[in-house]
Order: sequence, then C-alpha cells, then structure tokens
Amino acid sequence: MRHSHSSPVAFRTQATIRHLLDEPGLPLARYLPADRIRQACHSAGLRFRQRLFTPAVTLWMFLIQMLDPDHSCRKAVARLLAYRSALNLRRCSADNGGYCKARQRLSEPVLRELTRTTGHSLAEQASQAWLWKGRPVKIVDGTGVSMPDTAENRKAFPLARRATFPVMRLVVVFSLSVGTVLEAAVGAFRGKGGGETSLLRSLGDIFQPGDVWVADRLYSTFWVLAQAMNAGADVVMRWHAGRRQPVWRRGRGHNKGNRRVAWLKPARPSWMRPEEYQAIPDVLYLRALKVEVRRRGFRTRQLVLVTTLTDAGSYPAADLAELYRRRWQAELDLRSLKVTLQMDILRGKTPEIVRKEVWGHLLAYNLVRTVMAEAAEQGHMRPDELSFAGAWQTIHAFSPYLRIIDNEEQAWRLWQALLTAVMHHRVGKRPNRIEPRRIKRRRKHFRTLHGSRAAARQRLRNGTTARGKKR
Repeated sequence: MRHSHSSPVAFRTQATIRHLLDEPGLPLARYLPADRIRQACHSAGLRFRQRLFTPAVTLWMFLIQMLDPDHSCRKAVARLLAYRSALNLRRCSADNGGYCKARQRLSEPVLRELTRTTGHSLAEQASQAWLWKGRPVKIVDGTGVSMPDTAENRKAFPLARRATFPVMRLVVVFSLSVGTVLEAAVGAFRGKGGGETSLLRSLGDIFQPGDVWVADRLYSTFWVLAQAMNAGADVVMRWHAGRRQPVWRRGRGHNKGNRRVAWLKPARPSWMRPEEYQAIPDVLYLRALKVEVRRRGFRTRQLVLVTTLTDAGSYPAADLAELYRRRWQAELDLRSLKVTLQMDILRGKTPEIVRKEVWGHLLAYNLVRTVMAEAAEQGHMRPDELSFAGAWQTIHAFSPYLRIIDNEEQAWRLWQALLTAVMHHRVGKRPNRIEPRRIKRRRKHFRTLHGSRAAARQRLRNGTTARGKKR
C-alpha cells in the first residue's frame, strides 16, 4: 500500500490509522485513547459504572464540546445520538442530564494530568530543527478569563476593580517548539497569592536542567532567576521595571550594550521558608543586554534584557534578541485559546465546573497542536508556521466523516487530506505589524449592570433603585 514507508512520519501515521479504526466516534480519540483515560481515572481514584457514558466517552464528548463553536451540552448529546444512529447502535436519550452528571464525575486532577502528559510527550518528541540551539524553550505568560456572575463563582473569584463579572487569573507555560501547554495554574484575579509570579511558584519545581525560559519583565525577579539557576535552567527576560538599570559605560575595555551585572539577595519574603532562603546564593551573576528595536517611520526603541547565558561567544546578543522577540508567540497562543476556542468567557456556574472547563480547553488545545505538529513534520516546516485557527477549522470540518470510517484505506485517505489541508493554512509573514487598540463598532447605549440580574429584576418589581429609594 501507499503507506508502507519506513519514515518516522509514516510509522506515526500507521498508528493513527489503527487508532481511527479502533477508537471510532471522535476525530481526536487517536491521540487520547481509552486506555490512557482509564489509567488516569484509576490513578486519581475515579470510578465509573459500566454505562453509556464511560470515562472515555464522557471525556471525548467534553473535548469536542470545547472545540465546537457551540459549547452547549445539548449539541454534544445530539452529536453522540447522530453518531450512534448512523452506525445502527442503540440510541441514547436526547436529554443531556446523563451527560452532565457524567461530566461532573470527571475530576480536575484527571484533566490536569492528561493535559500535562499530552503537552510534555509532544515536546519531548520535537524535531531537533525546532529547538533553539539544540535546547527546549519554554514561554510563560498570564491572562484572565471571565465566568457567569453566580454567588459561588463570586466567592471563589472576587470581582476585580471595575469588573462586572468574576475573573480568573491563568498562568500558562507553553513549549516554543511545538506550542503545547506544559503547565498551568489558576487563581483569583485579586488578593494575596493571586499574582502571576505567585501562581508560577505554586507549580513547584517546574524548571528542568537544560531548559531556556523566556518571559516578560514581570517575571524577571531575583527569586525566579535564582530558582531557575539552581535547577540548571537558563532565562532570557526583559529587565524588571522596578529595578535600577545598569550603567552603560563607553570606552576602551567596555562593550557597549553588553555587560555583566550582579544582583544581591534581598531580605527573605514572608512566603519563603528560612531553609529555602539559606540555600539561595547571596549574589546572582548575570548578563545585561541593550537591544535596539528599529522600525521604519518610528523612533529607535531600546530594551534591556537580562539573561543567565553569560557566554557571549556561544550566545550572541543578536540571537538572544531574536529569541526574546519570539516571546510574542505566547500572546498568539493565548489568543488561540481565548478567541478561537472561546475560552475568554466560560459557562460554568460553579468554580469546580469553571476549572474543569479551563483544563478541558487546554487539553483540546494540545490535541489540535498535536495534529499541527504531525502536519508540520510531514511538510518539513515548523509548527508555528501553521495557523491554529486553520487547523481547528479543518478538524471541525473533517469530524463528521472521521467518525464513520469503514476501512483502513478510507482512514488513510481522509487523514492525508486533513494533514494536507492543515499544511496549506500557513501564517502570513507580517513583521512589525501595528494594530490600533480601538473598537470601531459602536456599543449599545445601556448602562452597566452591577450585581446579579435576579436582584435587578427584583428592584424593577419593587420600583426601587439600587440604593433602595423609590423611583
């Protein structure tokens, strides 16, 4: 047959075809087989009865629900009903009550473990050409997502200043080579321990030897750099705005824009234990770089980077500046999560369901990135050259036909057509793109609602204002 090649891509594709035949029903089940789901549920102590909504079926439906533009449970159950009817299987009920109860039994640790496993497994299999100087690069960044304004959500995620809905802060660690989510932490948008650096510390020992971490100026603190250096990892970050910048000397013996700096250990913070504080060195010897950003028609802008890569011969300033410029990929990945997968506004009425939605979105995002990595390897390109929205739209279009595969030849033909379509949707080269942060479409002239709608409706019935006065 045509697929009897000996290349790694061909072997992976043959395994994909077997999974398409063994795990029918959902297009991404081949990357998340039922055995792996059962093992994760067993490790978490989760038990399901042998009914229609098994852990695998429930999770597959949940992931397709996250990938679909319509996130409703009604459409997820209708999709399962159509699939079983097309294959002459016993029909399930159109009522979504059973699926919603089964989804509640999916625990957050299971979703979190599957997300981390899929992200790390793909990053470890990344091609050598996708790495930076042979080293894996991780990018960390934070964002916020909103949720329904219920009493339980507001208690777990208090309203931020000038916010009308509860907001969750989310810190995500991405792999630069393949774009998958490696780690993530969630917390309230305000209050002690809700900052991005605090959420990053809550992830534990995430720095691995040989890693290179890239982040904006918020993360370039003494404690983050010390933790990375103790673990054998390196960082490339922008100089923190609250730290005094180094003095750039000119003259003989001084390299303009490239110098060594020393950071002294500050006093022990309240969240750090005394034994941990004693294990941190008193001085961090780092390297500071002055980078000039030149754009035609604009004034030259200067940025100061700080890095633990002190060898200027092996790591020239131009290479570090280009690496930090690729930090913007984290912003694009967050946009794919929040806009393309519609994670910006969650639907859960309770904090438990909200957190499950977040991890469900991250897991579905990793599965789409796995398809993109396979297409990129077959097309001899980098995964970040492909469009995430194009891959998501292609998978969504092929889904009805991937669910009713009859034989291996049909599976091979559909899968090759899907990968070819994903390879076709490449990201355009738009260097130094500028977009005004303005809204052109006019909003409707309604006043902002503060509080719940139930209280507002009750005030309308009583004819009173928000302060209890009669209208």
